[in-house]
Amino acid sequence: MDKKDVEKAALKAGKKIIDHTPEPVKEKVEEKVKEKAKEKFVEKTEGKLQEKANEASEKLQETKEKNAQKVHGKGEDAKEKLQDVLLSVKDKLSDVKEAGENFQEKVSSSDDKEKSKNKRKIKGANQIKKATDIKSSTKIKSSNDIKSSTDLKTMGS
Repeated sequence: MDKKDVEKAALKAGKKIIDHTPEPVKEKVEEKVKEKAKEKFVEKTEGKLQEKANEASEKLQETKEKNAQKVHGKGEDAKEKLQDVLLSVKDKLSDVKEAGENFQEKVSSSDDKEKSKNKRKIKGANQIKKATDIKSSTKIKSSNDIKSSTDLKTMGS
C-alpha cells in the first residue's frame, strides 16, 4: 500500500467515526483538530520562513565574500599602480636633480673662468694713481691747443 492509499483509508474511517459520534464530542474534536491544524500550519510556516532566512543569509555571506575578494584584488592593483607611479616620479626627480647638478657645475666652472680673468685685471696698490698723477685743470687742453686740419702734415710734404 501507498502512503496516499493509507491516508485515504484513514480519512474514510475518520468520516465514519465523525458521523456516528454525538454532537458535544464532535464539537470538542473539531476544536482540537482546528488547534492541531493551526499548530502544524504555524510550524510549517515558521520552518519555511526559517529556511528562506537561512538561504538569504547564505547568499548574503557568499556575496559578501565575493565583494571582499574583489575589493582586496582591486586594492592590490591600485597599490601596484601607485608604486609604479611613485617609482616613475622618483626616476624623473633624480633626472631633474642630476640635470640641476650638471647645470650648477657648468655655472660654477664658468664663474671660475670669469673670476680668473678678473683676477688678472685687478690692479695692485702700486698701479693705482696717486693724487699727484691726476691732471690739474691747467694741463687740460683748451680749444686753442687742439690741432685743426691745416696743421696736419700731408704725405707729400
